Amino acid sequence: MTSSAGGVVRLRRGGALELGRLGFGAAPLGNMNRALTAEEAASVVEAAWASGARYFDTAPLYGHGLSEQRLGDHLRRRERNAFVLSTKVGRLLEPCARGHENSGIYVNTPQMRVAFDYTYDGVMRSFEDSLRRLGVPIDILFVHDLDPVTHGDAAPAHWRDLMQGGWRALDELRRAGDVRALGAGMNECSPCERLLQEADPDVVLIAGRLTLLDQSALDALVPACATRGVAVIVGGVFNSGVLATGSGDGGRYAYAPASDHIRTRVRELERICADFDVRLADAALQFPLRFPGVTTILQGGQSAAEVTANAASLSTPIPGSLWEALSAHGVRTKAC
Repeated sequence: MTSSAGGVVRLRRGGALELGRLGFGAAPLGNMNRALTAEEAASVVEAAWASGARYFDTAPLYGHGLSEQRLGDHLRRRERNAFVLSTKVGRLLEPCARGHENSGIYVNTPQMRVAFDYTYDGVMRSFEDSLRRLGVPIDILFVHDLDPVTHGDAAPAHWRDLMQGGWRALDELRRAGDVRALGAGMNECSPCERLLQEADPDVVLIAGRLTLLDQSALDALVPACATRGVAVIVGGVFNSGVLATGSGDGGRYAYAPASDHIRTRVRELERICADFDVRLADAALQFPLRFPGVTTILQGGQSAAEVTANAASLSTPIPGSLWEALSAHGVRTKAC
């Protein structure tokens, strides 16, 4: 079994990975919602490193390979044993004509489009393609977004592909030492819970489901990981931004403009935090680390200032009475 504490993930096949309490999520390097110059992207990664981040996560989806390329450009200059790197499988990138990228929230991406593939061959090809783009060895591979929200009616077929071949490919890579750990990288809890039952992951990366606005990961996922000794990494602690930007106009929730209902709830959370002279963003960043088994918060940024501010948030003192007040106003502060 794996176990975790204090930013350290202990692995099924022995050894450990030191992630630290705050890692860097490199989705913004893929031109999420706005294009970054190469110089801007480099400054963001430099700021993450200077702030103490030594765990970096990316995926082929993020800018259709652009995030992996930009992150690799930086990490290739570092000593390989000085950092931990994860990426994801499930999406292959294929060349396409300009205008056919269908890259969603990522802009100015390379001329590539996504093809979903969770088969044995697809996983192996995804791993090799990511290695080429990154140019450095990979520590952790996550199965990416294998959920009905992403795939609709095709989700069961993709799951069969994973269980009948894709996970075998991942386990071969782990056994051979090509990667050190395997897991799920999802926005939904139920497929992570299912993977715990049907496979042997080392770690789960869950985004947006253990936040001040959404604690659904506490229903079953976090307790199940604790029972099985599987580490939990939490991403999306700001729920796409609204917990950082606040209740004003322009806030985003779940990758879309925040609804009036969400903004009202954020306004209430802001008021409670203000009573204790704490910024909502600081409370939001630290909240998931209150739970046993959560090793690391994964947070990105599109500017050096954002990255530096996130690191400062992690060390901001927060009185225990604030958590009690939040609990009294409907925020779940204990796992079931």
